[in-house]
Amino acid sequence: MVVLFTVLIPPLMLGVVLALGRYEELLLPAAEPAPEGPEAAPAVPDARKQAGPRGPGPGEELSSAA
Repeated sequence: MVVLFTVLIPPLMLGVVLALGRYEELLLPAAEPAPEGPEAAPAVPDARKQAGPRGPGPGEELSSAA
């Protein structure tokens, strides 16, 4: 009797885990794919171009031109 439970419990638990995974897929909405291409990337100013080749010197502030 104990051997029967030992043999049956792992496949039953695997079935439960797989069923819960399918149930979760039904409940949660699918993620939308990210847009592709250069227009999809956000425009972020490059701080290296604003600060110059070596960055701001002592006592100088980084320009805030956006």
